[in-house]
Amino acid sequence: MYIKVQSSTRKELVDITARVQECVTVSGMEWGLCHIFVPHTTAAVTLNENADPDVQEDMIRTLSRLVPVDPDYRHIEGNSDAHVKASLIGASELVAVRDGRLDLGRWQAIYLWEFDGPRRREVRIMLMPQQERGL
Repeated sequence: MYIKVQSSTRKELVDITARVQECVTVSGMEWGLCHIFVPHTTAAVTLNENADPDVQEDMIRTLSRLVPVDPDYRHIEGNSDAHVKASLIGASELVAVRDGRLDLGRWQAIYLWEFDGPRRREVRIMLMPQQERGL
């Protein structure tokens, strides 16, 4: 399965939790794992707080300070900072599914992290059912 996500700015966190949950619901999977993967070199996937939008802004500003846009990068496209940020954050997350729901913490959400937008991105969802509930 996959979903399309449109970002609107160069740096942005897009909450995709509801859309990922929709994939789980449509699949009918009750127990297992949900792998969320972004096949792009200037975007990432992360889990973080969804209650206070200031957290998202703090994350964007902090990472921008750590990896600034720098004219001394060698990559000719001018988006080397986006490549570095995407590698630091990572291209995927793995979330448990329990009783047909993403088993996220109370304040957690799944975000596509855009570093070189605005762009239309694809997020791939792989569902791995588990037959038994375990212990």
